[in-house]
Amino acid sequence: MKVVFLKDVKGKGKKGEIKNVADGYAQNFLIKNGYAAEANAQAMSQLEGQKKLEAKNAAAELAEAQALKEKVEALTVTLKAKSGDGGRLFGSVSTKQIAESLQKVHGIKLDKRKMTLPDGIRALGFTNVPVKLHHDVTATLKVHVTEE
Repeated sequence: MKVVFLKDVKGKGKKGEIKNVADGYAQNFLIKNGYAAEANAQAMSQLEGQKKLEAKNAAAELAEAQALKEKVEALTVTLKAKSGDGGRLFGSVSTKQIAESLQKVHGIKLDKRKMTLPDGIRALGFTNVPVKLHHDVTATLKVHVTEE
């Protein structure tokens, strides 16, 4: 029996796939538990509609990320920190502080985990921080650390 998987089933198929499985397995397990539906014209058209909707949502998400990239790259976040001789900071500036400052000053909410900063910023001056907004879109945020 041909079925359209509605959910991922380990070892059998992923959501959206059309596969041929044993009749008893399809009737007694997959269809009964809502993991799959019989592959008829209605199920096929519903699957196509879902795929189109997912593609449309993905395109909108990508466009939104690109617009946010333009906005983020035009900004410079300025932070104040205590420093010693030679422009070295006491401690460091973390991605959490950068995200909070970006939220307060510019009103842009970004998750600190999307910022790729292996260690904190430990010196005065300008630093470019890569921000992953989407799996295809990465922006560069300019952070200026000044002496307090």
